[in-house]
Amino acid sequence: MTCVRDLLVNAIDYAGLFPPAGLDMEKSVRNYASYRKGADHWALGRFVLPVARLEEFEAKAAPLLEEGEPWPLSVLAGNDLAADLRAIEAFRERHLRNARVASLEIKAASVEEIRKASAVIARRIETFFEIPIAQDPTGLLDAIHAERGRAKIRSGGTTRGAAPSPADVARFLELARSRAAFKATAGLHHAVRSVRPLTYEAGCESDVMHGFLNVFLASCLALQGSGPDALRRMLEEQDVARFRDGAAWSGVAPADARRSRSEFFLSFGSCSFEEPIAELKELKLL
Repeated sequence: MTCVRDLLVNAIDYAGLFPPAGLDMEKSVRNYASYRKGADHWALGRFVLPVARLEEFEAKAAPLLEEGEPWPLSVLAGNDLAADLRAIEAFRERHLRNARVASLEIKAASVEEIRKASAVIARRIETFFEIPIAQDPTGLLDAIHAERGRAKIRSGGTTRGAAPSPADVARFLELARSRAAFKATAGLHHAVRSVRPLTYEAGCESDVMHGFLNVFLASCLALQGSGPDALRRMLEEQDVARFRDGAAWSGVAPADARRSRSEFFLSFGSCSFEEPIAELKELKLL
C-alpha cells in the first residue's frame, strides 16, 4: 500500500502560463477553475503567474471566481521588487474574498541578493528563493534559514542538460532538511525518472527528466537522515515496476509522507496538471 495521496495533496502548483505549455491567461484560468471542480482537485496547489500579470489575471478570472475558498496564487517577482510588493498589496485589497496572493517567488544567486530582497519583503509574504544548486548551496540555504524563507530549485527545463544531476539534488535535500522547506519547478511532469521529450512540439529533443515521485520519496528519506548515496539512488530509480509494486516505497510510511509535505517538500510547479495525474493512474497508484 503506497502513500501517494499523502504526498500529492495540494502539491501540484499549476503553471500553465509557462513553457512548455505556454498557454494564454484565459485558457490557463479556465483550466484552473475546471481542475478545482474536478475529481482530482485534492492534488491541485496554487496558480502560478508573474506579478506583472496580476491585472490581466483579474480581468480574465473575474467571471470564474466564486465565493468560498479563495484561489491561492503564487506570484513571480520581476526586476522591481518594491513595485511588485505594492502591486500585490493592491491586488489583495481588491480580491481578499475570492483570490489571494499566498506566496512570492524570487530568483537569488547570492547571499547578498537574499538579504537585500528579504529587507524589502520584511516577511510580509511567504517567499520562495530560487537558488542554483550546481555548486554547494550551504551558504544560500543558511541565508534563507536566517530570513525564515523558503527555498526553490529548478529541476529541469526545455533544453538538454537543464535538469540538475541526481547528485546535486541529493546534496540539496541533505543540506536543506535542517534549514529550509522548498518547492521545485520545471521538468517534473512525469511520475518516475525517464527519458522524455522536452516540449510538446513534434520532433523536439529528448532528455532525462526527474520524476516527481523520485523527488518526493527522496525528500522523505532525507528527513529520516538517509545519506546522500541513498538519496541519489532514489532519485536515479527508473524502474516503473518498483513504484507500481511498492518496492520503491520501502521505509516510507504515510506519516513520513505527511511530515515531508508539511515541513519540507511543499509543492512542485507544473505547466500541466492533467499529465502528472494521468501518469499516476496509469501506474495504478491512483
